[in-house]
Amino acid sequence: MAETLKKSSRVTGAVREKLAADLKKKYDSGASIRALAEETGRSYGFVHRILSESGATLRGRGGATRGKKGTST
Repeated sequence: MAETLKKSSRVTGAVREKLAADLKKKYDSGASIRALAEETGRSYGFVHRILSESGATLRGRGGATRGKKGTST
């Protein structure tokens, strides 16, 4: 699907719905937004917006997290 889209072309209607479903499936399978953006030739923001519109539950940024103050590990 992504291979048929021209760079900078407007994506609307059924094509957008199909792209959204494909991206959501890949994202839910573990692909990152950055990887999907590179794969489709689209921007991070475009992919993020499409995923949000499709109802995907977006993951956090990851990395080290801090515990509450006063807890020792």
